[in-house]
Amino acid sequence: MAKLLDGKVVVVTGAGGGIGRAHALALAREGARVVVNDLGSDRHGGGHAGQPADRVVAEIQAQGGEAVASHDSVATREGADAILWTALNKFGRVDAWVNNAGILRDRTLLNLSDDDFDRVLDVHLRGTFLCTQVAARAMKLQGGGGRIINTSSLSGLIGNFGQANYGAAKAGIYGLTRVAALELERFGIAVNAIAPVALTRMTSDLKMFQGANEGDLGPQFIAPAAIFLASHLSDGITGQVLGVQGGKIFLYRMETTGGVEKEAGAGPWTAEEIRAAWDRISA
Repeated sequence: MAKLLDGKVVVVTGAGGGIGRAHALALAREGARVVVNDLGSDRHGGGHAGQPADRVVAEIQAQGGEAVASHDSVATREGADAILWTALNKFGRVDAWVNNAGILRDRTLLNLSDDDFDRVLDVHLRGTFLCTQVAARAMKLQGGGGRIINTSSLSGLIGNFGQANYGAAKAGIYGLTRVAALELERFGIAVNAIAPVALTRMTSDLKMFQGANEGDLGPQFIAPAAIFLASHLSDGITGQVLGVQGGKIFLYRMETTGGVEKEAGAGPWTAEEIRAAWDRISA
């Protein structure tokens, strides 16, 4: 029986654990040949070990799938190029790329250091930019289109206490996804994002997950969205942000209110007029 991703080559970054591991295993079960990328750092970005990626490769191979490990950093040009090289060297092409790698360095805004801010943006936002670019360039040369799946978050789309750096990165990924979708559509490359809410090593001590359990809110709920967006089932869908929270799935959208317009020739708004019209502007 044919599988959704038979013969497709899919790169998953940050695939050594949590949501990335769930993505990699599920994609492999659907027939994809998977590049399992993970630097092997802790959740704050410290350290470097190959074991997490290697373990997931072994899991995929044990279930009869094909996979190769990459231990490169998404946050550098050299790392992104090396991840692509691994895919091309092992499998000869890349059909879909899931940008999932990330770290957390949560601090309130007044206590956030430059390094905490820079490191989180480097991995999440710069990493997504670099990997999206190298993936799109390869897909364009191959012809036949492709799929790029980014990872945003409610922290960036709505906001979350203590995550100014993470939220800024994830909001940036939303903007990058929207622009990349517009620019790459002519090459048949779809660019979408998933905004997951899941209990993982990264999130286990966050207040919003207190009392949660993996059976109701684990990474296994997120992986089907990656399969959908990587497969032909999502043909014609691009520039979307798919929210997944346990059994609930929905879309995030940027919307405007109806607003208020002054009469032609009335001149610019004054600050006092904005205050007076605020209830109508915000309705």
